Amino acid sequence: MNDAASLRAIRLESLLDSPQAYGSTYEESRTWAPRHWKALCRQWNYYLAYLDDQVVGVVSGGSNDLHPGTRWLYAMYVSPGARGSGVADLLVQEVEQWARGEGVDTLYLHVAGPMARARAFYESAGFSDTGDVITMERDPSIQLLTMKKSLV
Repeated sequence: MNDAASLRAIRLESLLDSPQAYGSTYEESRTWAPRHWKALCRQWNYYLAYLDDQVVGVVSGGSNDLHPGTRWLYAMYVSPGARGSGVADLLVQEVEQWARGEGVDTLYLHVAGPMARARAFYESAGFSDTGDVITMERDPSIQLLTMKKSLV
């Protein structure tokens, strides 16, 4: 399976499993043409995790226009069958390594308020709540909590 097809598969799975966690919807994303997924692979910094040739996780690292000079962890997801296997830790480590290479000493993320399991995972991975909260653009009823982790 190529990266674009793998990205599409895991992203659509994530949107079905945890729709409140992401800024896009399954209905929107499933209509994207293969060229769109290929463009995403070129434009964004995605890391995919595989077990037995099956994509089971994804995470992205990027910048945030509202916070120049910072680096962020985005779109983290691990398939239910791979949760607790260490895949999530490996994906976070990949983004941390990338962020260090970008010359920053802190990594940020937003986690949707309803995603208690995700928040607990991020806390166990060394992230702490900054106290900053923003409203999800796609769904104003969802609050996004900002977390950060020192990389030094």
